[in-house]
Amino acid sequence: MNPHDLPVTLYEFAFIPKIDEVLQELANLVEPEDWEYQRTPASRPLPILFNYLRYTYTRLAEEKKIAVSPDNKYACFNSGLVTMNQEPVYLLFEENLFDNRTTFWHFSRFCRRGEHHLNKFPQIPEMAHYFEDPAKLIFDTRKELRVNVEHIVAENKDRFPVPYTTMDDFALQTFLKGAIDNAKHRIQRNYKTAIPQYYNGSIQLLLPLCIGSPSKADLALVAEDHDGFYRASTCLTLDMAYNNARQLARPDRDWLQP
Repeated sequence: MNPHDLPVTLYEFAFIPKIDEVLQELANLVEPEDWEYQRTPASRPLPILFNYLRYTYTRLAEEKKIAVSPDNKYACFNSGLVTMNQEPVYLLFEENLFDNRTTFWHFSRFCRRGEHHLNKFPQIPEMAHYFEDPAKLIFDTRKELRVNVEHIVAENKDRFPVPYTTMDDFALQTFLKGAIDNAKHRIQRNYKTAIPQYYNGSIQLLLPLCIGSPSKADLALVAEDHDGFYRASTCLTLDMAYNNARQLARPDRDWLQP
């Protein structure tokens, strides 16, 4: 097994025993943040942090940003998170010496940038990078937004909150069209309303859908940039949206909150 091989998933890359305890240790080490779902049942504690770590690894593997020590006994990567003192936090791995090992690496510890454990690496790895054009992070209100309302209702109705899940499809489409118009006006007043997410190798923008009340988002509309226009054919629950948006940065809490 080559220590420089970079599998697609974190679980293929390294064995992390007691993962829930490891996640709690990381949450205690970095800046305080709510890593729990608020509206969706979760199968494990800190599900947002769990997904953040998994997807961060996958992106770092794509970018070849996993560092291996010259003696091939240690590996590390940049979590993209920082402590209260703004020190970057890294995950350190050591060679997995268990007889029944299925991965080359075994999780060892978290390290702050200044700790001596990272002296094993001539170069400390950079954090994940997700975009080349910063303009993709901002919704261009000059472009047309084309929304497939019928498809959203037909395919994503189970993501709508009660009582909209039991509503007639035509009536729900009418409500949804009004919420989309309100979202467009809201973005025109404040460009931060559209929150970027990274999905399938590209940047998309999340728009708030306030169906029942103008002050409370019920869903997030996903807008894909097609250069001359935006296309939207799906929506996400707020937990799904926050989970995806957190990969890039902690979202502005104007409407999308964990």
